[in-house]
Amino acid sequence: MTAVTHDASSSAPAAGGPRLASGLGFAVASALAFGLSGSFARGLLDTGWSPGAVVLVRVGLAALVVAPFGLRALRGRWSVLRGNAGVVAAYGVLAVAGAQFCYFSAVQHMQVGPALLIEYTAPAAVVVWMWLRHGQRPGPVTLLGAALAVAGLVLLLDLLSGADLSTAGVLWSLGAMVGAATYFVISADESTGLPALALAAGGLLVGTLVLGLLGLVGVLSMTASTDDAVYAAGSVPWWLPLLGLGIVTAAIAYTTGIAAGRRLGSRLASFVALLEVVAAVVFSWLLLDELPRPVQLLGGLLVLAGVLAVKAGERGVRRLAATPT
Repeated sequence: MTAVTHDASSSAPAAGGPRLASGLGFAVASALAFGLSGSFARGLLDTGWSPGAVVLVRVGLAALVVAPFGLRALRGRWSVLRGNAGVVAAYGVLAVAGAQFCYFSAVQHMQVGPALLIEYTAPAAVVVWMWLRHGQRPGPVTLLGAALAVAGLVLLLDLLSGADLSTAGVLWSLGAMVGAATYFVISADESTGLPALALAAGGLLVGTLVLGLLGLVGVLSMTASTDDAVYAAGSVPWWLPLLGLGIVTAAIAYTTGIAAGRRLGSRLASFVALLEVVAAVVFSWLLLDELPRPVQLLGGLLVLAGVLAVKAGERGVRRLAATPT
């Protein structure tokens, strides 16, 4: 992971006011966009699409959409891209391809709920990384927020009814967690001078190449169908949810996620991103007619409370960073 010097140093005081507000807006937009992916993909998976094929098309379309904007953001500064080739490669391999490949591998060995819960311990991993790497020790309010968010995830993913764990599934889920944590840390790093859109475009392109290679060697199953996808409101042509996956749940989700990280810092951005799970439950209700249980609604409220607590804790970090020593 790259060093994130801006989480509580030079940009910390500037994180208030308009910068904080825009950062939270981008973070919520990213969480909502990512949260749509499961519902969009479900309609395709039910017609015979394999998870590998769905994610390859999703990331590939996003790369095509974001690439022109990334090139424009570079403004011919190819030396900046060359100097950050390792960062872009790490983002594409770990944050894009790695996180998704490990998650799909995990759910082949265990239930979806526990796999998601392990992956979404990424914010805790970010807190530990920032503590060990940059000395940003979390305060009691941040720790309280983390505890509330974890409790909310347990309820939201309905894990209290019992879960079937396997060693292989847990290990794959931990791999997905590393990929997600890498996404938050690299996204928040402004010290490289690499424009956010260029990072997104490069990472999505690398991710597409890696996922395509995994498909070519047979590690990822690649099957597709032209049957209509069925949702609660009716059936739609197969290409429509694919466009939604590529443009909304990948292109928009990744670019707004990077914008959020650079305004909020990796810690706060990673906790706000937990709203993706809440959004996923809501969208599955609206698009798939899967009504959330009361315990899941309670879990969503706890996740929101945890995010607000972490936000309050980050204000304390910014005040400490701004205090002369």
